[in-house]
Amino acid sequence: MKTLFIKNAKNIIAMDENRTEYPGGSMYVVGQEIKAIGYDLPCESADIVIDARGKIVYPGLINTHHHLYQTFTRNIPWVQNVELFDWLIALYDIWRHLRPEDVYLSAVVGLGELLKSGCTASADHFYVFPNGVSRELIDEEIRAAREIGIRFYPTRGSMSLGRSKGGLPPDEIVQPEDVILRDTMRIIETYHDPSKFSMLRVGVAPCSPFSVSKDLLRESADLARSYGVRMHTHLAETIDEEDFCREKFGMRPFELMEETGWVGEDVWYAHGIWFDDKEIAKLGACGCGIAHCPSSNMKMASGTMRIMDMLQAGVKVGFGVDGSTSNDSSNLLLDLKIMNLLHNLQHGTTALSAEDCLSIATRGSAKVLGWENAIGSLEVGKAADMFMIDTNRLEFAGALFNDTALPILAGTPTVDMTIVGGRIVVDKGRLVNINEESFAMRAQKAAERMLEAALEHTKVNYKKTRIRNSAILT
Repeated sequence: MKTLFIKNAKNIIAMDENRTEYPGGSMYVVGQEIKAIGYDLPCESADIVIDARGKIVYPGLINTHHHLYQTFTRNIPWVQNVELFDWLIALYDIWRHLRPEDVYLSAVVGLGELLKSGCTASADHFYVFPNGVSRELIDEEIRAAREIGIRFYPTRGSMSLGRSKGGLPPDEIVQPEDVILRDTMRIIETYHDPSKFSMLRVGVAPCSPFSVSKDLLRESADLARSYGVRMHTHLAETIDEEDFCREKFGMRPFELMEETGWVGEDVWYAHGIWFDDKEIAKLGACGCGIAHCPSSNMKMASGTMRIMDMLQAGVKVGFGVDGSTSNDSSNLLLDLKIMNLLHNLQHGTTALSAEDCLSIATRGSAKVLGWENAIGSLEVGKAADMFMIDTNRLEFAGALFNDTALPILAGTPTVDMTIVGGRIVVDKGRLVNINEESFAMRAQKAAERMLEAALEHTKVNYKKTRIRNSAILT
């Protein structure tokens, strides 16, 4: 196994239980594992030696909720300034044109953005399987993650409740439930690696209460637990979702989860905005996790998660960037700044510090994913997942007074180096394993093809869509 020695760091921010810092410290890594951290480490003979003078080292950020396929539908004019249900209805007509290559390219772009903003591990929720297109679409995301070098946690999503059955999505992008369950088993059996330093774990993830049946929720829960994998879904994101559940099922969204077996230590939800006091207490008691997605919630005007009440109730809270169409970016550092500002406004300036936000995006996210034994902090015995920033950059001048808060409060939301499992994947701010410009060109062409197909399908008048600098203008 290769060895890595990081020396002379301006500071190492461990984000362990005691929030330990190592000013001037060093770190020794064997394979993926941190073997020593501190001072006077005799490790100069390592295979790779990084002189981190002037650089601050942080544990890698962990993204607990994303939709990578949405990378090709961001900054679309007619889905801006709309709420969730209208937003989804418009976008379904574009996503129905997804091809396997689109899924691969969108994952490369989205995961690349994540790595360049300090993210070293990311979950993803993929649930759109257009009729007539290969079912092996999550496989394309996994291929992208392996090539780019990120620790990956894809979840096999599903939609079975089309419009003809009272659901929100069109019938063209939902699947029969037996097909969903068979392919979910295939994904788990083919890819899931539960080992401590795994680069790939898999979860089970019906999309939402308004796109799947009760039967699919129950059967998905049974399947997940038979394989010992975790479970994920959207929940309590909007008032519209609550109204839908009351009308269709006669209960609140969380009650639906309780009835169908979707509560427990092995479950995490995305968003969790509209829980009441009793439900928050239950969340803390049962061990469910929440992926907090502040930028998405703000853009969609969904509301603000009651994060302080949840933390006080012992709810596991992690961080999520959410799909690029509801964020228009996959930048975790930028979202951490937004999170800090949002909760200053919502809960007061003493509620969540920048350090607290960093803890949620590292240790908190690791707990939500059930991976706290390996990732989320820089400690002996844990994975060498980290990012570095160079404090000599101009944008940090006059700001070098709090090393932990620095990349959240000051500067641009980019990093100088990202390391995953002891391997450098971002160096000098650029991805190491791919040609960024080549992939950017391929990705833009694919995105334009999808949008053009959707516009032709829905007969939208091009002249009403003021898309500047686009090859598809007529």
